[in-house]
Amino acid sequence: MQNRHNDVTVTGFLRKDGDAVYLESINGGRFFEDCLIWKGYQDHWCNKKVFARTLSQKDYQTGKRIIIMWPFREKNDAQFIELYYNERLIKYPASVMGHIAINVNNEIFNFSHLLNENEIITPEEYFYRPALGEFAPHPVTMRFNTDDSSRPYYDKFGRNFMRTIHVARIENADAERLRAYYKEQLRIIHGTIPNPAKPEKYKDFNIFKRSCTTIIRDGLKHIGFQKVKGVFPRDMFISAVWSFLRHKNPEEITLQLFTMPQLKVDEAEYSMLSPIMNIHNKVKNIIMKREGYSI
Repeated sequence: MQNRHNDVTVTGFLRKDGDAVYLESINGGRFFEDCLIWKGYQDHWCNKKVFARTLSQKDYQTGKRIIIMWPFREKNDAQFIELYYNERLIKYPASVMGHIAINVNNEIFNFSHLLNENEIITPEEYFYRPALGEFAPHPVTMRFNTDDSSRPYYDKFGRNFMRTIHVARIENADAERLRAYYKEQLRIIHGTIPNPAKPEKYKDFNIFKRSCTTIIRDGLKHIGFQKVKGVFPRDMFISAVWSFLRHKNPEEITLQLFTMPQLKVDEAEYSMLSPIMNIHNKVKNIIMKREGYSI
């Protein structure tokens, strides 16, 4: 699932002229006309300024190389950490609690019960992969399906097209120490001897002790946020925001809370908030809403 290649990123405007869909660069050049540009991008970003590059994957129907595209933003060199609470996916019962991931200086650390989803991933691939080729849901079931190993459908396109994502961004925390902690966790995970019966699974995964939520939580504890608690994604996110707001030295960090609304596409239903499981976090959430922080 990881994509490491040297294709050049182009900045320009997404254009559609009749049947032709392409990226018009800043100096007027036309790019990617011979590739497949996903309809979801066309629906949301036509005539808008974007970044784009080709992926190594190809579309199953046309055989064309797939383009990944993401919104243009000015570069920001600040050291930062962004905690992401991903709302739950309606079609997957296992997603009822949602998901947690974390961005440390533009490297997103993702942890999962599946070995290949314990990874460091670029922001554009985490948020904006197209629902084409292996990233798409199966065209009949609209779900994950790998029955045909030559044409797997992982249903792992851009998370912001699949869900609304709630973001807590902090600056001036010890980002590099946190990054080192998560890299060590990935080393441990991929060094674990797999269960021969289920080699695709992370053998030591445990909802209460060793999950996407608890590994990320423990990393935040490691860099000084000792009061972050929780084993479920939304609960931990609320606890983390509470801890950031009430940090013992509030002048040391800056906090921003915002939401990345779901970019609705045909391949995904609207996501939903998962329940808050801990009464203490329900109370914290009520207090924070009164203070102007909605989670």
